Amino acid sequence: MSNLEQLSLYFLNRHGPIIDGVFLEKNIINRMTRLKKFTFNIRSIVSLSNQVNLPSNEDIQNTFRNFQNNQIISCVNYFSKADEFHCHIYSYPYTLAYYNDITNSFPGGLFKCIREVYLFDEPSFEYDFFLQIAQSFP
Repeated sequence: MSNLEQLSLYFLNRHGPIIDGVFLEKNIINRMTRLKKFTFNIRSIVSLSNQVNLPSNEDIQNTFRNFQNNQIISCVNYFSKADEFHCHIYSYPYTLAYYNDITNSFPGGLFKCIREVYLFDEPSFEYDFFLQIAQSFP
């Protein structure tokens, strides 16, 4: 795989570490020296129980400072009822046909390829949220 020039990665991580830019750089980018194009959509979900320092969205964005040729979007959510922390990171433009678990902290953007949208409502959605969704998914 060290000769790979393009990689598209979709990954759901439910029980491991939070995947961020440092993790991707160390475990993928640095090991694939010929990689020219890297697109990804990664969701990390960890239990809030026994967690002391969970990163903010800004913390996650800062881990991508070496990804100069990519626009990286991140979205961090804490769900107390589900006792979960969700971190969603993806390269933009987004190329998949669906977008899962959109919450009130959805960062927006224009998603022309999306055909299915799934919402996650903790806390409840506001009117402005639906306006943003309508603009993002034409």
